[in-house]
Amino acid sequence: MRTGARGSISTFAGLLVLSGARTAFAQDGLDSGDTAWILTSSVLVLLMTVPGLALFYGGLVRAKNVLSVLMQCLISAGLIGVLWILVGYSLAFSDGNAFVGGLSKFALAGITPDTLSGTIPEYVFVMFQAMFAIITPALMLGAFAERMRFSAYLAFISVWVLVVYAPLAHMVWGGGWIGEYGAKDFAGGLVVHMSSGFSALIAAIYLGKRRGYPRTLMPPHNLPLTVMGAALLWVGWFGFNAGSALAANGQAGLAFLTTHTAAATAVVIWMVIEWLHRGKPTVLGGATAAVAGLVAITPACASVTPLGAIAVGAGAGIFCYMAVTLLKPALGYDDSLDVFGVHGIGGMWGAIATGLFLVHGATEGVSWGAQVMKQIVSVGFTAVFACGMTFVILLVLRMVMGDLRVTDEEEQEGLDLSQHSESGYTTSSGTLVG
Repeated sequence: MRTGARGSISTFAGLLVLSGARTAFAQDGLDSGDTAWILTSSVLVLLMTVPGLALFYGGLVRAKNVLSVLMQCLISAGLIGVLWILVGYSLAFSDGNAFVGGLSKFALAGITPDTLSGTIPEYVFVMFQAMFAIITPALMLGAFAERMRFSAYLAFISVWVLVVYAPLAHMVWGGGWIGEYGAKDFAGGLVVHMSSGFSALIAAIYLGKRRGYPRTLMPPHNLPLTVMGAALLWVGWFGFNAGSALAANGQAGLAFLTTHTAAATAVVIWMVIEWLHRGKPTVLGGATAAVAGLVAITPACASVTPLGAIAVGAGAGIFCYMAVTLLKPALGYDDSLDVFGVHGIGGMWGAIATGLFLVHGATEGVSWGAQVMKQIVSVGFTAVFACGMTFVILLVLRMVMGDLRVTDEEEQEGLDLSQHSESGYTTSSGTLVG
């Protein structure tokens, strides 16, 4: 008994010492718990691009183009990863003007292992934000899948991330005018999803329709891959949204809960609508709905209650379903994998819904109506900015590189073979499948 008591006292004393040390450490600025969570979140967000998005998109295209999609996702992680370190981070998060940062942090100049961003090392913040920069241009490829030259894709996403993404990130999160104006975008409804969705629409229209669209059926070649990709996106999104709190705190907990709630609601609502509309619910619809719900809650995840998240997810299920099944056929554009319908419309709805379902007291001195208007203004600006800049980028690249689209023969052969000399599948005899 006496030995046990002494052991208990020693253990308790040790916990007090460790607690005091952690408190003193946190008072110095660095919080190890926050740092561990953002490191983990960074891994989760990278998981969203490769393999999450790669599998999601890869299963949706035809068999002869599956490797091209996987390669485009993979190279986004590589190419944008380098560009972000060299110049992207500085343009987004260094001191600048209302629209873009400067070059004071070119190649991460002035940052050391001891430099902090809030309670985490700035290197960790750089890495976390790099994951956002990597997935955003990769999202766009779904709109013009199966028809852009690989070299043109490399040039397009390189310029786009510096001219469109980095300035928007600065305007919203880096001290620019949208953030100062008071519009809310917690984890990227404007910066990530609207920018990629609207830019993707412009690129799809500019490049033109796939050969045979819409007369020829082009069904997904491997829905199990798509479902696995959607599942990985759902898991990774917890890092995407809850990680944006940049701390292991109650705000992260709220974002974690609302993220799942909105996605779950969107799946249910989409299923019901599709069942009533088409007679049967589909696996493709369920996977698409999950992503739509995740997109919509992204800007609002730390600003709404769980009940608000249900409303956001329900809206995503309704509006994104309408965009995919009604708007696209009516307007006739060929958004191959419904990037605009899911990310453009979903991001726009989520940004407006952030104001509509905002937790009371989340904004001081701003009325409900005024906040909704701020959200609408930010949505309008993002749509115009992304569309206008993307169109200019495509025009300039066309003048420099020539045709950005593969030839009819290359498209018929498939991008796997024509752009990479590989095939995702072979027969038992070794014959390439395309």
